Amino acid sequence: MDADITLTVDGTERSVTVDTRTTLLDALRERLGVTSPKKGCDHGQCGSCTVLLDGRRHLTCLALAVAYDGAEVVTADGLASAELHPVQQAFLDHDGFQCGYCTPGQVCSGVGVLDEAKQGHPSLVTEDLEAEVELDDDEIRERMSGNLCRCGAYPGILAAVREAAGR
Repeated sequence: MDADITLTVDGTERSVTVDTRTTLLDALRERLGVTSPKKGCDHGQCGSCTVLLDGRRHLTCLALAVAYDGAEVVTADGLASAELHPVQQAFLDHDGFQCGYCTPGQVCSGVGVLDEAKQGHPSLVTEDLEAEVELDDDEIRERMSGNLCRCGAYPGILAAVREAAGR
């Protein structure tokens, strides 16, 4: 069964017809030509498909496109306007990538981490649940743990998110 849905992708409203079993990742990549989110594991384990969905980071390989009709999707490509987003710039400054395959998902997750901490959402390693969340290395590692990098660029990724948190 097909359904017509509308998504705002990186600021542009897009309409598409999808099978009701189509994931948001496949709708973005195969139907709309948006290739920033990558298909890694297709099981929600690697984070390569991470985007900001209605302002929160989300794994698109686990989301059915029809469930997000009318949603706003921001990919790593959509984060930059006239200049790079601070997280994107920090990834460049700290070599937070090697092959680059996981980088769009890592960047979107990094932006999500900053927003979650700013809103006061604790993680499993947050010590003081009443205090403002401080993004130290343990917090960043825990919050970014859903994004895997096969190249092992973790020191650069950690440094990039730490720097972006300080901006």
